[in-house]
Amino acid sequence: MERNLIITGAAGNLGKAVVEKFKREGYRVIATVLPGSGETVEEADDVYEVDVTDETAVKDFANDYVMQYGEVDAIGLLVGGYAGGDIEHTGLEDLDKMIKLNFYSAFNMVKNFLPLMKKADFGDFLFIGARPALQPEDAKNVVAYALSKRLVVELANFVAEDAKNKKVRAHVFVPSIIDTQANRESMPDADFSKWVSPAEIAEAMHYAVNNPSLRNMTFKLYGGI
Repeated sequence: MERNLIITGAAGNLGKAVVEKFKREGYRVIATVLPGSGETVEEADDVYEVDVTDETAVKDFANDYVMQYGEVDAIGLLVGGYAGGDIEHTGLEDLDKMIKLNFYSAFNMVKNFLPLMKKADFGDFLFIGARPALQPEDAKNVVAYALSKRLVVELANFVAEDAKNKKVRAHVFVPSIIDTQANRESMPDADFSKWVSPAEIAEAMHYAVNNPSLRNMTFKLYGGI
């Protein structure tokens, strides 16, 4: 029986690593990319253009997915964004942007796919948190980002409670700094060896999905920082 994995934000650095890992392990990967972005995900079995921050677009995608594939084994919720700024330099526009990218993108997928997982009595949501969301001392200069990621962490907790009598799980993966080209360019003097690679996060996701004894885990992927 083929195992189905949906990955939102699949064309990003982390997305590509997750696609590659799960494809290598025999999953059928259904990827989403932003409409009009021109992004491609060559290794994915199917690619949908979906703005996952748009409630109606996700509802339509979920309906199409069920007709095409039926059940889903796991969903990697990888769409997100980053912004700096302390409390004094954070405006409502900054908060709106971060909440839309990091929280709405996850909430819309959960809202539309949780009923499917509960009906099937299996499935994993793979959320991306952030260390500042768990450690206030790291959040003082990234307030909007940290608050939006804290909402993601709480959403995972709500899913776990909602589905506590089902074999539906909500795992949260909390990296420190991910080793990407963009991060290297923005922090050229940093020690890249202490950062977490996208491949390491992908490995952790695969481990979580394929170990039924793990339930609603938080994976702190802090590297050497």
